[in-house]
Amino acid sequence: METVSVAVPRKGRPVEAVLERFARGAPDDVAAAAGDAVSTLRYEKAVTKDEATADADVYERLGRYSDPEAPYAPEFTLLRDARAGMPRRIVFDSLTVPFGDHEVRLVGREEPFRALRKHEFALGFDSADLVLEEVVTLADEPLRTLAEVNARIDPVDTDVRLVDGLGDTVHHTLLATPETCDDGPLDRSFLRRYEGQLCIAPRYERLVEAVVGTDALDNVEFVYPEPGREEEAAIADAGVGVYLTVTGSTAREHGLLVGQQLFPSETVLLENATEADDGSRSVAERLFAAPEPA
Repeated sequence: METVSVAVPRKGRPVEAVLERFARGAPDDVAAAAGDAVSTLRYEKAVTKDEATADADVYERLGRYSDPEAPYAPEFTLLRDARAGMPRRIVFDSLTVPFGDHEVRLVGREEPFRALRKHEFALGFDSADLVLEEVVTLADEPLRTLAEVNARIDPVDTDVRLVDGLGDTVHHTLLATPETCDDGPLDRSFLRRYEGQLCIAPRYERLVEAVVGTDALDNVEFVYPEPGREEEAAIADAGVGVYLTVTGSTAREHGLLVGQQLFPSETVLLENATEADDGSRSVAERLFAAPEPA
């Protein structure tokens, strides 16, 4: 059975979405292994964020999670986290699962998109945000959907293209205080009229420029939340901002109006066309094929 290697993030929502997708419709032992990996990653995230208390030191936990004799056993590794004190965080390393006529080896990478750009893999999963932050061409016309992304990628810049999304969607959403917002809709047309501060996460400059359109930002100044401060609170101080929302409830708690959803933040499958072969193409097609009727 041919093995197809696929790059995946080591931690966070994207790798959980990937594991859940490969567990869907899989044999019970495969689904259980993927589910265990997701549970472990969520627990370790909570430990790193001081939202849970570990019952053993990091090396003992790492050994406990490793079972080389078990079928389809996920493997984990240690990563130095950037949080205060730089704790060691247990993150995803690898998992091999059967998938149709192939085996798929999910391989943890810090930056799967960049691994594909360097031709290390034919397939990989990463956040759509990173594609916008790194390679899409900026234009006056805003980028609105995943389907528009490939047309904004310069073929001279990279061979990587977006295949499809996993549907684990949250949205980059326009938020504003009632005092700042005029009587019109809180959407891209508002930003074209707006002059002043726009609060965003520091790494999202190019992303916001792409999804808003460059001509809407002529009289706008990007500002950023102070370290450790809630983004919604910082947006309330600035008056207008763009931040990820699911329901918008936290934004409303800070007195913000929830406006237009500007772009989906979603885990996406990426393909390096020059590295693709029959095996990788078969895996990609199967991942997004319609489910067979029961």
